[in-house]
Parts: sequence; C-alpha cells; structure tokens
Amino acid sequence: MFGYYLQLGLRSLRRNPVLTALMVIGIALGIAASMTTLTVMHLMGSDPIPWKSDKLHYVQLDNWSADQPYSDDGRPPDQVTYRDATALMDAARADRQAAMFKLSLPIQPENAEVKPFQALGRVTYADFFPMFEPPFAYGGPWDRAQDAEHARVVVLGQALNEKLFGGQDSTGRSVRMGGIDYTVVGVLGKWNLRSRYYDLTNGAFVDPDEFFIPFTTGIDLKARSSGNNSCFRSPGDGWDSYLASDCVWIQMWVELETPERLAEYHSFLDRYVDEQKKLGRFPRPLNNRLLDVNEWMQDQQVVSRDIEVQTGLAFAFLIVCLVNTIGLLLAKFTRKSSEVGLRRALGASRGEVFRQFLVESGVVGLAGGLLGLLLTGFGLLAVRALYPDYRTVAGLDWTMVATTILLSVVAALLAGFYPTWRACRVQPAAQLKM
Repeated sequence: MFGYYLQLGLRSLRRNPVLTALMVIGIALGIAASMTTLTVMHLMGSDPIPWKSDKLHYVQLDNWSADQPYSDDGRPPDQVTYRDATALMDAARADRQAAMFKLSLPIQPENAEVKPFQALGRVTYADFFPMFEPPFAYGGPWDRAQDAEHARVVVLGQALNEKLFGGQDSTGRSVRMGGIDYTVVGVLGKWNLRSRYYDLTNGAFVDPDEFFIPFTTGIDLKARSSGNNSCFRSPGDGWDSYLASDCVWIQMWVELETPERLAEYHSFLDRYVDEQKKLGRFPRPLNNRLLDVNEWMQDQQVVSRDIEVQTGLAFAFLIVCLVNTIGLLLAKFTRKSSEVGLRRALGASRGEVFRQFLVESGVVGLAGGLLGLLLTGFGLLAVRALYPDYRTVAGLDWTMVATTILLSVVAALLAGFYPTWRACRVQPAAQLKM
C-alpha cells in the first residue's frame, strides 16, 4: 500500500506546484539554517582523537599569587612554568609526556627566488608524535636521545615542506631557521585536525604548526614563546631570570594508559607541589588538575556560547518554518475534503486516509531535506568565507548528511500530523450532500 499512497501523494503535489514549492522551500530554509549551525557546533565539539582521548591528560598546577586567584571561578592557570615543566619531564612518571610551546622563527630558503619569511612552529619533545599521532608522509620524528642531545633536527609540516621543497621527500636535507641549520628528519602528511586541541590556550581554530623542533633545542635559542605568556609579577631581567620565574607559558600533556596510572600521577603531582611549597612556592591551596581531551575542550569552551545561541536561534527559525508548513498543509488538505469524503464513502478507513496524507507530508519533507542539504552546503561555504578560522569545522560529514535528511522528514511528518488528523475527521455524508 505504501507504493500506492506514494503515487497518490506525488500526483497531489504535482496538481498544486506553487503550494508544493512553498512548502518545500519553507522546510529547506529551516533545515539549512539549523543544520549549518548544528554542523559547525557538532564538529567543533567532536572528539578529535576518540581512540585515546581518555588517556591524554592536560596538566594544570596552581602556582599563582596568594593575593589573587588566576581565574574568578578558582581554576588554576592553563599553562605551567618552565621550572615545573622541566621538573615533570625529568621525573618521567607518565607513560609518555610532552611539554611544548609556540615559537616563531625566520626561514631562509635555499631557493634564492623564495624570499625569507616567518613560520610558526612548535617546540616540544619526541613523545609528542606518538601521543597525538600526526601522520608522516616521509621520515619520522626524532627520538628521546636527540631530546637529550639538544639536536638540531626538525619535522616539517606539509605546507612548509611544499613551500620549501615542492612537496618532495626532504628528509636529510637542511633548513635554515633563525640563522641555524636544522636537519629534516620527517615531513608530516595531511593532518585533518578540526581543532588544535593540544594548544587551546593559543587558539583552537588557527593555522596548523609549520614545523616542530626539540624542546631543549628551542630553549637554547633563548627566544621567548610566540604564544600566550602570563605573569603575576615581573620575571626580572635576562633569559635565566625568565626561566626561573613563575610566568606560565608552557603546555604540558601526559599519556596515562589506565585509571590506576591516572590516580598515581595525580598523587605524584600533589607530592611535587607539597615539596615546592616547602621552597616558598605555590602559596595557594592544592589545586592540581588532570583533564582528558574532551574535558579540556569543554573547560576551554571550544564550542563558544555564541555558537550555542546561534544554533538555538536557527532551530527556532526551523520551528517558524514548520508552523508555516502546517498552515499550508492544512489549507491543502481542507480543499481536498470532498475527495476524502468520497474515499470514505467508498469504504476507505480513517487510518488509510491518515497514512495517505502522512506519506504525502513525508514526500514534502524529503524534497525539502534534499534542497535543504544543498542550501546547507552553500551555508557552510559562506561560513568558511566569513570566518576563515572555522574552515576545518565548516563541512558536512556523513553523520550530518544523514541527520539532515532524517530531520527534514521527521519535521515534515510532525508538521503534517495535525492537518492529516483534521482531514481524517471529515464526515462522508456531509461531503456527499454538497
């Protein structure tokens, strides 16, 4: 019977092309507005590394001033000091650990036709690569021994390798950065990061890191971080004073394979801070935190309140579109009262009439969904153009495609429920007397 009802529905829709177009466009506009914002919000907050996000933990220590908390809600600083980062790295109590910071260096290309330029990269440890699993096109990361040796090695990002070497395998070649030659040990492939979750302090939706060098090598350069730097008192003059200060400018991640290892590491942090308190540091109450990837993203509000509000407004617009569709369907089905009365007089039950008109509503929803999907694609292109930082989260995946189609059909069925019910209440005798 479904095929028969579908034929009737299509025939009915073709008889009223203007009314049908209005309903389809109304649903499509509501679907496009709601799905554009929902897609951005969904991809912003989606787990960037689901197979191990519960094993990667961001380290926070509250070394801030006794006179004033770092944040009004009592959260500790979102970065750590150089003293604490190196102490935790030297202790090596996690399964893997990586301190890191952002650094800008001038690049002097071998090709004289390419002018020198600044590149933003990451100074980190060898464990960064197995922890966050960036794909390699050529070569691989440096090892822990090279961390200890302050090796002059570099891993190039895909874009920088393309700019310097035309995308070829550049392992073993030399790159001059800041007047120092670095040997290329690896080149990253395409790393599809929706957000740079390992450094949210310096922006979740920013350009990917262009190069990676060892942390120890980066410190040898005596160049301050190009990222966020916070101090509650003056660090003093000179590089050594800066390293010894309580300024926070380093991100610290650890990988802990089991809940037991997490508890052990948290206890280790508490003991470390207690020891530092005896040295006159950490005047505030014990406030160490180890947030996993998703907890850290929520803490840093990767999905901003503005995006949530925009999504709510878009769904409110969808509801308005559905109300209009209800009115159009009600007008359409009311005009078919005589047809309904005749069908009922010939023996059709209310249930059969209900199913017929509900199938017709579903066809409208499906058509609106397909058009809405197309409009959603244009909407996401507009988001990319207006907000370049969101380009990694302004794209449809199969989950959102399926959600768009499903939402449109369900929305149309809900919109058609009341008009269909009203149509089924038609009394055959009253219509046959007319």
